[in-house]
Amino acid sequence: MVETSTLDVRGMTCPLPVLKANKALRALAPGATLAVLATDPAAVTDFHAYAQETGHELLAWAEEEGAFRFVLRRRTEP
Repeated sequence: MVETSTLDVRGMTCPLPVLKANKALRALAPGATLAVLATDPAAVTDFHAYAQETGHELLAWAEEEGAFRFVLRRRTEP
């Protein structure tokens, strides 16, 4: 079972949520997952674009309790 790490970037604005997520993903093993909590509405567009550009997989996203929750899987190839 793969454990999911969580990164809380609520209150930060573009581009910080994506930059911090990128740094966190680099520290994880290939195939590991990262849940990101963000409040910036631009994060929805930013994380979709980030996943498409980097090859990391955006597994899911939802709005929960006034925050967005994104679940990303680190790509398996460098």
